[in-house]
Amino acid sequence: MSAPTDPTTVSVPGAVPPPRTAAGADPTAIRPFRIAVPEADLLDLRRRVAATRWPSAELVADRSQGVQLATVQALVRHWLTDYDWRACEARINALPQATTEIDGVEVHFLHVRSRHEDALPLVMTHGWPGSVVELLETVGPLTDPTAYGGRAEDAFHLVLPSLPGYGFSAEPRELGWDVARVGRAWAELMRRLGYTRYVAQGGDVGAGVTDAMGRQAPEGLLGIHLNLLVTALAGPQPTDTEQEREAAAAVETFRTSGFAYFLEQATRPQTIGYALLDSPVALAAWMLDHDTDSYYKIARAFTDGQPTGNLTRDHVLDNVTTYWLTGTGASSARSYWESYGPDAPAAAAAGQAPPPVAVPTGFTTFPGEIWRAPRSWVERSYPTLTYFNEVDRGGHFAAWEEPELFATEVRAAFRPLRG
Repeated sequence: MSAPTDPTTVSVPGAVPPPRTAAGADPTAIRPFRIAVPEADLLDLRRRVAATRWPSAELVADRSQGVQLATVQALVRHWLTDYDWRACEARINALPQATTEIDGVEVHFLHVRSRHEDALPLVMTHGWPGSVVELLETVGPLTDPTAYGGRAEDAFHLVLPSLPGYGFSAEPRELGWDVARVGRAWAELMRRLGYTRYVAQGGDVGAGVTDAMGRQAPEGLLGIHLNLLVTALAGPQPTDTEQEREAAAAVETFRTSGFAYFLEQATRPQTIGYALLDSPVALAAWMLDHDTDSYYKIARAFTDGQPTGNLTRDHVLDNVTTYWLTGTGASSARSYWESYGPDAPAAAAAGQAPPPVAVPTGFTTFPGEIWRAPRSWVERSYPTLTYFNEVDRGGHFAAWEEPELFATEVRAAFRPLRG
């Protein structure tokens, strides 16, 4: 069952979330969606970017004081002179999109059915500072594998939701939208789309959502695949082997010098939200300051014109501009407070073992990830592990950076579950 055809155009005013379901309308209906950003919002964006007040340059030669001035100034030059939002808008609008209200939130999603009718339904969740933009290049390889050297029997019907408070999904108007609640919403979304057997995949925040789904084991979920071991932050992991010690050192580095965005969003999301909603350049810098590997890859794309994989200048700005035009800097930050803050359910349940994952689990370790999870750690978190692989390239934004390699991993992980 695919999303309705002949979608109507939906205007997305800057700094205002998508409209909620109209009074009297069926909230469970699948409503077609199309992006049409008003030209006035694009002009306002350009004006704000051009009026940026610049800080002085950092006093170090690396990113240890934060995002480097030369990187952001190169980004701004491209944003003002060469970037075209309408190209991104057209690229997303070329794919079937819809919205539906789930648990009081209007959820936006892409729904691309494969031409291969026996395809396996897959719900795939992005993270922060990502959006459905980071997953667009995987649509072709996953839905039409024969066009990318794969086999027809490896095809997927693809569902790509925007997390609540991110991109074109509305922001929650009440507390409680942690990753577990999102996982339940995705199960409901797949049910509404008519899928009785499906799999789930996620990285970053999306890995938290997918992990939660694996523990909830909703009816119809056959298995999950992850590319970030979110459980590595839950407590000490074994350090018996060199690989384990390297991973533990990477986790500690993240906790001590790469944790700023995480801590701010998990404890004071509203405070950073004022800057993210007022200054597009502050938003861009905040989004770039995520992890060392992806930062330097993105910096090279802007300063040297040398993108790594699919992390091009235009694609990075597609993602940043999506956040700006939808005004979701603060609401996406609040998702960290909900899931990882001191008052989050996970914090309240500290010391209690979470329910075990009850479905087959696949995992791929990408070399540039914040911590490269060794198999022993993954098996400890997921006794149901049925697929594990370490690949030779790609980082935290694996689907974005290396979409075909990522698609190959997803196919391999879920191949035994097709039955």
